[in-house]
Amino acid sequence: MMTKISRVLSATLAAVTLALTAPSAHAAWTLNMTPGISAMSREIYSLHMLMFWWCVGIAIVVFGFMIYSMVHFRKSKGAVADIHFLHNNRIELIWTLVPVLILISMAVPAARVLIQTEDPIATDLTIRVTGYQWKWGYEYLDSGVTVLSTLSRDSNRARQLGSGIDPNTVPNYLLSVDHPLVVPAGVKVRVLITANDVIHSWWVPALAIKKDAIPGFINEAWFDIDADKTGTYRGQCAELCGRDHGFMPIVLEVKSKQDFDQWLKEQQAAIKQPAAAAPAAPATAPAATTSQATSPGAAQPRAG
Repeated sequence: MMTKISRVLSATLAAVTLALTAPSAHAAWTLNMTPGISAMSREIYSLHMLMFWWCVGIAIVVFGFMIYSMVHFRKSKGAVADIHFLHNNRIELIWTLVPVLILISMAVPAARVLIQTEDPIATDLTIRVTGYQWKWGYEYLDSGVTVLSTLSRDSNRARQLGSGIDPNTVPNYLLSVDHPLVVPAGVKVRVLITANDVIHSWWVPALAIKKDAIPGFINEAWFDIDADKTGTYRGQCAELCGRDHGFMPIVLEVKSKQDFDQWLKEQQAAIKQPAAAAPAAPATAPAATTSQATSPGAAQPRAG
């Protein structure tokens, strides 16, 4: 019997060790949320910490009282049940009013922050985010610029079975893309989130945004990144959207407003260049065709 139990424990330990050491797309090992890169994300972080400390305080009081009661009023010490504690109006009033006050202290700031998160008015830039299997599309509305963001080639090669590539040698394995979402800092940006095929979820922890992308439906969110928080930030699809769900990361490249404006102009110029290079059709082609149709004896054009 003991041998069988030892084998089960060994197999379980080996499975846990393999799961923890296997290469995967994961963020840094942290025990808490991060304040983020915008005033709104810090508001959400503060709300989270308020709830957390209330839970810690409640746990200390409740479990402390339970442990104290079990130690000092156990049967082995001759404790007798207190019949006066039951149906005590004063105690019942206290344990009714205190939870109500705690809930009010949570509900008021939570409602205030919730209203702020749903206030995308007065935005300077609107981006439509579309989830595909398994990539993200970003359309900068009113600019004509569209970006398709796909898992980077080095991560895609390393994830293939039998590739022989050690994922630990790939920078930002499964968290890098070929074309990131470029956004300006210090500008209020509105994002319209939808999907083309199945339900996805656009999740960027640094922005404290996690919105479902649903086909035929548009969710909206907004962010205003601090002017000094330029850099690269990463997220992932947080919805089980299919077999390759784990291979559609989100990469946010935050630029200064001047650099973003320059980048947007370059993208617009790149779109116009192919259109300008395309040869224009001859304006007299329709007239020539009509002439040939009405004059059977007209000379035919020579090839070449």
